[in-house]
Amino acid sequence: MADTQEQHQGDAIGSSDEKGIATGYATKTEIRGDQNNNEEEAGPSNLVSRARQSLSDLFTIFAAGFALISDGYQNNLMTMANVLLKKEYPDQYTSSVSTRVSNALLVGEIIGMLVIGLTCDYLGRKWAIVITTVMIVVGGILATASNGYTIAGMFWMMTVARGTIGFGTGGEYPASSVSASEAANEHALKRRGPTFILVTNLPLSFGGPFAVIVFLIVYSACHQAHYSTVWRVCFAIGCIWPLSVFYFRIRMLNSVLYRRGAIKKRVPYSLVVKYYWKSLIGTCGAWFLYDFVTFPNGVFSATIISSIVHDSSILRTAEWQLLLGIISLPGVFIGAWLCDRIGRKQTMMLGFGGYLVFGLIIGCAYDKITKIIPLFVIFYGLMQSSGNLGPGDMLGLISSENYATAVRGTCYGISAAWGKAGGAIGTQAFTPIENNLGKRWTFIVAAICGVVGIIVTYFFVPNVTGENLKENDERFRAYLVANGWDGEMGEDDLKAIADEGIPPAIVDESGLKSE
Repeated sequence: MADTQEQHQGDAIGSSDEKGIATGYATKTEIRGDQNNNEEEAGPSNLVSRARQSLSDLFTIFAAGFALISDGYQNNLMTMANVLLKKEYPDQYTSSVSTRVSNALLVGEIIGMLVIGLTCDYLGRKWAIVITTVMIVVGGILATASNGYTIAGMFWMMTVARGTIGFGTGGEYPASSVSASEAANEHALKRRGPTFILVTNLPLSFGGPFAVIVFLIVYSACHQAHYSTVWRVCFAIGCIWPLSVFYFRIRMLNSVLYRRGAIKKRVPYSLVVKYYWKSLIGTCGAWFLYDFVTFPNGVFSATIISSIVHDSSILRTAEWQLLLGIISLPGVFIGAWLCDRIGRKQTMMLGFGGYLVFGLIIGCAYDKITKIIPLFVIFYGLMQSSGNLGPGDMLGLISSENYATAVRGTCYGISAAWGKAGGAIGTQAFTPIENNLGKRWTFIVAAICGVVGIIVTYFFVPNVTGENLKENDERFRAYLVANGWDGEMGEDDLKAIADEGIPPAIVDESGLKSE
């Protein structure tokens, strides 16, 4: 187990009576036996058949992947839209307006991650997911219909619309990801890591090239003219994916893990922070560094390419941008393959190492390498692929595995929100760095972030690999009880089981009350 978990796990083992008060001690062998004997208890009650729960879990995994394609699409849509809007409105679409519209999505995502993270813990995974779907669709409609008495007014409406979309896409991170992780824990425990990555980061990463493909099709259909029609249609298409799975989402059930381990009243946040402080520093800090690099490079990559391509037409820029997005995809599959073989923590450090290597290569040889466009795009793509391989794959996975079910959405949302804060700051700082230090420094800064990311990961990120999430929940529950918390856990149909007693589990020695 990781340092974080070791910090909370001593040799003292608390058993419990019916009131949930720690009363005795057990061996680790007895713990495993008790947990295995309780497997049947953790299943659905008479109110929910196993077949219905199983079907709901499978649709939850499927719908998460489908919906997150939309999130990746929305996150990357402004890459080409920025180029198009600059061509259509050269005087009005200034760098400050471009940054504002791009950052609106990030600000909305930060708010969405925090609000929906809490919502999916308090109200349940289902209603959190329904809310995010509605917000993405409403925001997409508003963006498509952006208008105003002046062009500046139109861009303000677009800013508000993109912020609304951001609230929905941001909320998808904790809502969809924790739901997929909990469902995969029931159906693919030994392959939970790769399964989670293939239905979360793969759709998010595929959203980049998918957005460019849609743009190229629409742009060609409009005969490389009618710019307003192009970006409006592209915004509208972003509504299709969440709508396509809305029926399945409104019919889904909360996971067994959630219905058994939810805390809906008197959440002991002080104990949560005490238990998970080190992990939170790790996931929040690493996510901040990752998005500080990946978001501005995603938003402004087309601008970078158009500045070095001799034929800087919109079509040519989009084609190079598509190649860049495709090169970045293999990292997702490599990370999914490595996560169970070398561990989550080591895979993430490897990815940050790619930022260091490729960032320095591009930054130090910028003047020479930009004269060979294919070579520049390949190295640029490899840098982004390294991000997907490491922090892109691992941060969501670790955040969904390390935290207990009762606070999984909240801690995931906080970690991801710190990431988006890094993305917003990076997007805001990108142009000043480029203008004052030179374009090469945007890549050198990425290399520096890679070094810091390795350090943060090594010291603060736990190495949770393959553990059943139920075991994590039992340790957390025992820790709370040992520290005097006497609240209820579980939802209606499983609350009685959750309240019968605290299954024996390893708890932090410092957390046990002295006799």
